[in-house]
Amino acid sequence: MSMFSGLIRVMERAARKAGNRLRRDFGEVEHLQVSRKGPADFVSKADMRAERILYDELLGARPGWGFVLEEAGVIEGDEGMPRWIVDPLDGTTNFLHGIPHFAISIAVQEPRLDGKGWGDVTAAVIYHPINDETYWAEKSRGAWLQDARLRVSGRRQLSEALIATGIPFQGHGDFAEWSRIFGAVGPEVAGIRRFGAASLDMAYVAQGRFDGFWESGLNDWDTAAGCLLVREAGGFVSDFRGRSNPIHSAQVLAANDALHSRLHKILAGSLR
Repeated sequence: MSMFSGLIRVMERAARKAGNRLRRDFGEVEHLQVSRKGPADFVSKADMRAERILYDELLGARPGWGFVLEEAGVIEGDEGMPRWIVDPLDGTTNFLHGIPHFAISIAVQEPRLDGKGWGDVTAAVIYHPINDETYWAEKSRGAWLQDARLRVSGRRQLSEALIATGIPFQGHGDFAEWSRIFGAVGPEVAGIRRFGAASLDMAYVAQGRFDGFWESGLNDWDTAAGCLLVREAGGFVSDFRGRSNPIHSAQVLAANDALHSRLHKILAGSLR
């Protein structure tokens, strides 16, 4: 892994340490499936343990940086310092049900030069503990899986495209909106998949496994790392209206350039 910069190495080390803990806890979850209340309580503890490990490791390596954490919320850093955006367990429902598809997502966001709020995401790691795979990207250094360069898929036709999404569920998301988009996209594409971890969906778009991805109602920690990975792999990320920000969470549409414009047209049309 000699390609890693010091910053990516810090992120990867933290992710691996938390990932080892998650792997152990995941082994336990399978024994808890038979009990009624066991798993959910256990998984929220696993989530907190992983977050604590990530916080301690990252704080130790870069004192003074801020945090946006799923469980602990926003922790302000020193003036003018970057901040970590951390999801200790993306794919909680999969984890809870013993499905081995979940990830740790870490991104670095820089303060804006004018001092007003937050700007670009400049580094990203998405770690898949079960497969021991590290997806990473740095601004203008490309996107990588370990030391293999990632490129978005070259497919130009929707009829050949495999598209990922996230489906609304109890208390989350807009069913009517999702149904309209699904009804418009479904007939045009080769397939639609729902794997249950947005960070890995976006890593798979960067890798060319998925040709596109859409979801709404996410949080910054779900997508901050994934947005950079897709862009550094040559893809486009926007909201459903085609506007581009450093992080997309309320609405995300990610794909290569040709498919992004086609999907954007379909989405915009379906939501009129």
